[in-house]
Amino acid sequence: MNTSLLSVSFLLIIFLGTVSARSRGFSQEDQAQCQLQRLNAQEPSFRIQAEAGESEIWDWKDDQFRCAGVVAARHTINPRGLFLPSYSNAPLLMYILKGNGMSGVLMPGCPETFQSSQESQDDEKSTRFHDQHQKIRRFRQGDVIAIGAGWTHWCYNDGNEDVVAIVVEDTGNNLNQLDQNPRKFFLAGNPQQGFQGGAEQHHQAHQKGEKQNAGNVFHGIEEEFLVQIFGIDRETARKLRGEDDKRGHIVRVEQGFQVISPPSRKEQERRSENGLEETLCSTKLIENINYPSRADIFNPQAGRFNTLTSYDLPILKSLKLSAERGVLYRNALVSPHYKLNAHSILYCTRGDAKIQISDQSGSCVFDEVVREGQMVVVPQNFVIVKEAGEQGFEWVAFRTNDVAMQGTLAGRTSALRGLPADVVAASYRVSREQAMRLKTNREQTLIFESRSGSPRVAAA
Repeated sequence: MNTSLLSVSFLLIIFLGTVSARSRGFSQEDQAQCQLQRLNAQEPSFRIQAEAGESEIWDWKDDQFRCAGVVAARHTINPRGLFLPSYSNAPLLMYILKGNGMSGVLMPGCPETFQSSQESQDDEKSTRFHDQHQKIRRFRQGDVIAIGAGWTHWCYNDGNEDVVAIVVEDTGNNLNQLDQNPRKFFLAGNPQQGFQGGAEQHHQAHQKGEKQNAGNVFHGIEEEFLVQIFGIDRETARKLRGEDDKRGHIVRVEQGFQVISPPSRKEQERRSENGLEETLCSTKLIENINYPSRADIFNPQAGRFNTLTSYDLPILKSLKLSAERGVLYRNALVSPHYKLNAHSILYCTRGDAKIQISDQSGSCVFDEVVREGQMVVVPQNFVIVKEAGEQGFEWVAFRTNDVAMQGTLAGRTSALRGLPADVVAASYRVSREQAMRLKTNREQTLIFESRSGSPRVAAA
């Protein structure tokens, strides 16, 4: 009996390991169509305007986004703007490029841990209203917010400047069992159809002067059902369905928010120092990658890298995503390198850089200057090299693996450094002395200062 149980347990472990190790969810047709002979720096393809902000979305039907299995958007939320509660069919990472505010992420099955009460006085009696909701988290510039597939989330801008967030959804992730089209499920309002259709449909509707409202998930349920389920009147049911709501997906909250104030950021960080008691419902979802003091790679003459993996933020292990923040000083270079197990989606946050990308045949599939606001997809194993411009270069990159492994081709930890000098000499038809120079001329690991003789100015 014990032997049988052991055998079943062993088979179960093998099965679960196989499931977790599956490749990203591409069909054979998708893989056959991924012919990436030419990559391009991309800007958003269309814009969705709302009452208190806008969303700009890259065309996910473009070859490089489709083959990487990702969808990208840039959201701008005005002061007192609320991005309505919604959930997606794929896990996502959100990078706060600008501003600060509060966010709620509702994990199914988790309790309401924030509780409050408020008294309301009228002529006849005093009534006490109790509110309970899941945890609210503060966010600020430089934060990465991790959100799982199907987790309802909302954002509110309680600051004095716009919040700008770069979002990448991993529709090629195994957590998404449908096709790679993004599906945004709103719980309120009457958002435009652009979240569900592609750029082509949006442009066609724009040319015809159509707004193409989509409705929230309750809009597809009969009014009578909602009256019975929630115990509400028909007028409230109509509002639940978003009927005649023209505000869009980002709405203005005129009176401000009457919510339970979350603790200060310092208090949150102190509470998260001991992770032994951490559960899914209280897990950390936000980490800042802007701090120079936390850089994983730093060259005082060239720049720095901050990486965020599942070792830093454990929730990323289940989402299979990670991120990187990079800063290059003027004319600095990044060694030719590639990601062994992930695609990279690079967004320029400041400055510009000349970038080249090489494929498996040695063809240069990308050779452009990438500027602020543009995005580049770097496929797995494609080799990329960067040289910052006169104003420096800053970026954030999203990876389709929670621990994205990197191989370099120049520098102290590179493939060339690990080869015997005679192998290098024979491979490149150079002398042994030249081979040694190839191996040892650069002692840095990834970020190289310029050798042009021009002064280096650190980007702010």
